[in-house]
Amino acid sequence: MSETNRMVVVSLLAGLFSGLAAVLLLKLIDLVKSGSDLLSRSLPEGLGSFVSPGIGMLLSLLIVTFLVKDDIGHGVTRVLVAVSRSESRIKPHNMWSSVLTSSLTIGMGGSVGAEAPIVYTGAAIGSNLGRLFGLSYRNLTTLLGCGAAGAIAGIFKAPLAGVLFTMEVLLFNNSMSSIGPLLISSVSATFVSYLFLGHSFPFHCAITPFSMGNVPFYLLLGVFGGLISVYFLRTTLALEDRIGKMRSKTMRWVISAIGVGLMVSLFPQLFGEGYGSIGVLLSGADPIEGGGGTLKALAHSKWGVPAFFLAVMLLKVFAMTLTNAGGGVGGTFGPTLFVGAIAGFVLSRTINIIAPLGASVPEQNFTLVGMAALMAGVMQAPMTAIFLIAEITDGYELFLPLIIASTVSFGTTRIFERYSIYSKRVAQAGQLLTHDSDHSALALMSVADLVRDKYPPVPKDATLREILPVIQESDAQVFPVLDSKGRLKGYLEMDSLRKYIFRTELYDSLNVHDLMEPPNTVAYIDEPMASVMQKFDKTGAWRIPVLGRDGRYKGFVSRSRVLSAYREELKLITED
Repeated sequence: MSETNRMVVVSLLAGLFSGLAAVLLLKLIDLVKSGSDLLSRSLPEGLGSFVSPGIGMLLSLLIVTFLVKDDIGHGVTRVLVAVSRSESRIKPHNMWSSVLTSSLTIGMGGSVGAEAPIVYTGAAIGSNLGRLFGLSYRNLTTLLGCGAAGAIAGIFKAPLAGVLFTMEVLLFNNSMSSIGPLLISSVSATFVSYLFLGHSFPFHCAITPFSMGNVPFYLLLGVFGGLISVYFLRTTLALEDRIGKMRSKTMRWVISAIGVGLMVSLFPQLFGEGYGSIGVLLSGADPIEGGGGTLKALAHSKWGVPAFFLAVMLLKVFAMTLTNAGGGVGGTFGPTLFVGAIAGFVLSRTINIIAPLGASVPEQNFTLVGMAALMAGVMQAPMTAIFLIAEITDGYELFLPLIIASTVSFGTTRIFERYSIYSKRVAQAGQLLTHDSDHSALALMSVADLVRDKYPPVPKDATLREILPVIQESDAQVFPVLDSKGRLKGYLEMDSLRKYIFRTELYDSLNVHDLMEPPNTVAYIDEPMASVMQKFDKTGAWRIPVLGRDGRYKGFVSRSRVLSAYREELKLITED
């Protein structure tokens, strides 16, 4: 069977298995939630919601530490890294480890989403199927995307959103030839989801017909969504950095468990994914019912309800980040939808409070459109946001507001942030594949793969006579000069040595440190290749010494070797 035909078969398998994984994850979350409810009923009132998230985080932490023994957090980001740095290869354990740990985390009340773990699971399924069937790197990458598309399609019953998510967020450089496999995987995963979960939409929205008079308010929602997106992204990354400085996993778990427990106790909407709260707002029902004691205490004031949900919206970012920091496994996808829904509700309720008598905007419509606005901003994926929200809510009647708010939110966010929450750290490391083929080719290259250590080193304190045997037995044009600890001090150029080789009277009086030249620049073994190319351009050097982060010499990387590898990578990512 040709590789093209194999791709059709394997993309179908990737979709079916990813759909089954999505169904399994949802079923496991429900099962764990039932156990969490039993725990809460057996404890004094209020104590269950306080301790339950911490228990889920601890169980996930123990599984990851002692069974998986690998970092499986930030699933979508890790898929991006796998594409750019690991030849689209994902470890086999990721086909089950994220499902198990995220179901425990979310089911017990961890304030994270299930979508990023299932994307990582789907991508792992696609990657390992591709390796099993012996596919090339390009098709392996496409198949990784097929698994991710199937995962999104399966968990949301949204095949088009699965394809768009993969193309906007994961596979920037895939050609049109990848559309067929992506569609096959998405549709087959959606079929599996319908088969096991029924035909109902994930969310039901009591949509009010669209009115052109509300366009200015949808524009305002787009701006508001963009600003909240910047808050979401920057707060999440800053808090992760701060907590990540704590070396003790036990201390991180204790602090995170207490923090999440307190927030969930005061704001029950923060328990788990929070999709139940979104459903209440989308249905147009009174949000006070089932909102917890804190909300009921504020309900006597007209500003009490929007103030309460504003606090929920802002705290969701902290609850999400602490859940992951404390050992839980979950993603930002679900919290993005949650914060977007709350943002839409808060803005619409505020408009209705301050609007002139008789004027009002439909709060459930704004709740729905707010979800798309946050997705477009936080994920930098406006097309995915528009079609996903339309698909999961049957909200195609609000297609124009979805486009307006998503576009404005995306544009507002881009003023402040160039990258999405998934890609920012990867981009900072110089490892992000983009629509720019030149940049993508460099991102796929590694200094470690191109460094050569064929150049014989010489000690810095040796005389010319002592290094003559090394020079005579080698055809190298450059000789690194090292100290006793293997650190680079400079290098000898063969062209510079020739004028001394036949002057025997200088053999014992000339030392290496007198003859060596200091390096104009150095590269590091883990340095992004784009940075190394800038050093070549700036210095005009033909070769650059490479060091480890400890300063020890590793070898040289040559301009010709880099350009040759660049041409191969560029050919690989641009061919159809």
